[in-house]
Amino acid sequence: MPKRDTDQTGRPEPVLGIERTDGAAIVRLTGELDLYNAPQLREALVALTDERPARLVLDLSDVEFVDSTALGVLIEARSRMENRKAFLLAAPALETQRALQISGLDQHLTVHATLADALAAQL
Repeated sequence: MPKRDTDQTGRPEPVLGIERTDGAAIVRLTGELDLYNAPQLREALVALTDERPARLVLDLSDVEFVDSTALGVLIEARSRMENRKAFLLAAPALETQRALQISGLDQHLTVHATLADALAAQL
């Protein structure tokens, strides 16, 4: 298993990788998204929204936990998109799905079961 970058506290960085393809930016997130790494998450998403991609997809398949601070970062990133429908979440695990449902954000953010579905979705 490849070694992941860590922050100053020794916790894994939230952004595992960024891929750009066909006008889409795909952000692969990992681990726990919370108060402690929300600044790194925000920094990455602000930089990507500044690029104005046609589609911004967050791959949540490796995310184990998300708290309200991180959810706020997602809302902020979405609000920075010219086309808010182009901000898509993909492949959330059960705990992440629950956080989205409990917060009611599943009614405001577009969530797809797979990364392929998010990339193929009509905007």
